[in-house]
Amino acid sequence: MFRIKQLDHLVLRVKNLDAMIAFYTQVLGCDWERVEESLGLYQLRAGSPLIDLIPEDSPLGKQSAGNANGSGKSLAHFCLSIDPFDADHLATYLHTKGIEAGDVDTRYGAEGFGPSLYLKDPEGNTVELKGPPQSTIYYI
Repeated sequence: MFRIKQLDHLVLRVKNLDAMIAFYTQVLGCDWERVEESLGLYQLRAGSPLIDLIPEDSPLGKQSAGNANGSGKSLAHFCLSIDPFDADHLATYLHTKGIEAGDVDTRYGAEGFGPSLYLKDPEGNTVELKGPPQSTIYYI
């Protein structure tokens, strides 16, 4: 079994990137974490977790357009840090619950690069389960 440690990050598909950046940085006080303009990824630190902003017309925004059953909701996925992250045991556990999970891959989150996998909740929302960091290299 595993326990949830904290929320790792939220990914929001946005229509007006400038307005969203202004709100999260100037109103809520988030700090810049890193930007990958070629992907359309703008990451802000919200305390320990990250808030990822991805414009709808960016490569990442287009990739996540079908999430949430096509309902047009702006949340692409959310991520939960878990401990421990044992890929084999996690796959077995999820299988016993009737949950089909995606492949384990190394992805960037609030604590750096580490293993994670995606699955769907009963409403079709994408949930990422993320293990401990393998590195803590941050980019701005």
